[in-house]
Amino acid sequence: MHIAAINTGDLLLPLWRGTFRAKTTDDKSTWAWAVLTKATWKAHGSLITDATPFLPGSFDRPPRNPAEKINSGYKAWEWLLYLYGMAPATLYGILPEPYWSHFCRLARGLRIMQQYHISRSDLIEGHHHLLNFADEFEELYYQRRIDRLHFVRPWLHSITHIAGETVNKGPPICSSQWTMERTIGNLAQEIRLHNSSVYANLSQRAARRCQVNAIKAIIPTIEPSDNASPKGSLDIGQGYLLLRRRERTAHAVRPCEAQVLLRYLSDNNVHVTSAPLVTRWARLRLPNGQVARSAWKENAMSKQPRMARNVKLLIDGKTTVAEVLFYFNMMLHDEEKTFAFVSEFSQPHTDLFENSSQTVFACRYRGDASLKLVEVHTIQSVVAMIPHNFPGIDGILFYLVERPGLDIIRMSGAEEEGILDEE
Repeated sequence: MHIAAINTGDLLLPLWRGTFRAKTTDDKSTWAWAVLTKATWKAHGSLITDATPFLPGSFDRPPRNPAEKINSGYKAWEWLLYLYGMAPATLYGILPEPYWSHFCRLARGLRIMQQYHISRSDLIEGHHHLLNFADEFEELYYQRRIDRLHFVRPWLHSITHIAGETVNKGPPICSSQWTMERTIGNLAQEIRLHNSSVYANLSQRAARRCQVNAIKAIIPTIEPSDNASPKGSLDIGQGYLLLRRRERTAHAVRPCEAQVLLRYLSDNNVHVTSAPLVTRWARLRLPNGQVARSAWKENAMSKQPRMARNVKLLIDGKTTVAEVLFYFNMMLHDEEKTFAFVSEFSQPHTDLFENSSQTVFACRYRGDASLKLVEVHTIQSVVAMIPHNFPGIDGILFYLVERPGLDIIRMSGAEEEGILDEE
């Protein structure tokens, strides 16, 4: 938790800003990496703030403007989203080579280590990236100079042992400090009104929590499920749940959507002359607890929410990203199935993807030109697609940000689902 968030940022950001402590024999004008200064730093901070509407609510607290709030209690969760979700894309064209690609190695390695499920091949890849980052840091920044020895913080050595400790103890996110700090915070809230005998009260509260947890372990059914179906929802199996709003009557779809629907039916040996009417649903709760919304209702809201209509799909072993337009049920060969009309993003920009160690997954939005009909069970998670103008690349690309702890996107292979509180 602290290595990936606070410790990393406390070293890299001051170096890139040129504010890190330097010896008298070390001229900061020779620091080729010190580029986040003055107007550049302010503009970079604004990019982070402007991305907030595109981060789903299930991502919890969005990162604040680092140019204004970096020294005002920047939370560990903000560091994670900022450094490993947004910084690889937003620093492209600003942080010069080889420093940008070097940082992307760290981002890739720690993204892998933040998963709940880490395969053997991922563990090897993550270990490789972290080892290379530590070695290259000495070559690029420290440069074997005695007056820069203080650049080499202890965490640079610690990250080289994360993979080995994962083999012994499991994924780091399962044994991180998050749970303990949340418990400390909850207990502090409970004793806030008891200024006298604080420690005695804390002891009693902790004992009562242990007793309650023991009862729950003995009788698991004593506590209602957190995943109870809301009123008006529809359970469609495999942990998926359609949530209102829902149209009261069926309506015709747009002509471009009708063509896609007719093509899908024809491919499944259902031949009709016109597209059937559909009853649209607004939201879908996923097995991991996230709630995926749709463009149908998000665009109709008077107060625009944080966007939660972009999803990661897994179809025939291939992973893609798409914007959900709406959900609906349809009979197919005497079986009712639930579908999502989506607009699929393009494949990622090849150079960005490869040069960033697969951390910058930046795509073009194609709107109605890439409509597709998919079964909702192919939806794996809710993701953020943030628009950004990459220097030297024509047009706006949308870069992917996933919630830390969910299994990161891969270009092929099955994706396992993470565990996450409901939005």
